[in-house]
Amino acid sequence: MTLDDLRMRLAPLVAEAAVFDGWSTQAVRAAAEQAEVDADVAAYAFRGGAMDMITAWIASIDRAMVQALPAADLANYPIRERIRRLVQFRLDAQAGREEALSRALAILAMPQNAAAAVKLGWRSADVMWRQAGDRATDYNHYTKRAILSGIYAATLAVFADDDSPGKSDTRAFLDRRIEGIIKFEKAKARLVRPADDRFSMARFLGRLRYPAR
Repeated sequence: MTLDDLRMRLAPLVAEAAVFDGWSTQAVRAAAEQAEVDADVAAYAFRGGAMDMITAWIASIDRAMVQALPAADLANYPIRERIRRLVQFRLDAQAGREEALSRALAILAMPQNAAAAVKLGWRSADVMWRQAGDRATDYNHYTKRAILSGIYAATLAVFADDDSPGKSDTRAFLDRRIEGIIKFEKAKARLVRPADDRFSMARFLGRLRYPAR
């Protein structure tokens, strides 16, 4: 087992322990004991501290999401439903660990972790868009991921504090934000469509003067 494999195996268990112990060496030790892994090896795998633990947890959710929601299966749904299912899977994967999530968000919000937090959010958004079937390589590639990473971060913050039945407030919040993405993409498509498809006053006047035969 490589260290990366070990981190993926332990990450969800560390998150469970972080509910009570925070993102700490105690959480790693508890996870190692539960997984029957040498505690010293586990400590070495997360020697970078809390950010190593949080990064591994996010990566483990990315991996689980890809396995549970194959792109071929998602292709049967409209794009908004694909995104909703992907984000909802991630939220469900963190259910019961809201305290650990809140602590992780607080750590990610620290100035020294800002760059890493942006990178993590971007990576998860990229995985989601790829699973949703997006293959854009132009500027759309960047705008889609920037928007989704921002929406996902906001949804996580709502989710962490949501005590409504079945997290209904979070679901409603997510649906509104996804609707916003769809409207934005439709508006953008109209603005950037080929020049031949857009209305041209000069072309219109020319056709009045020289009608098509």
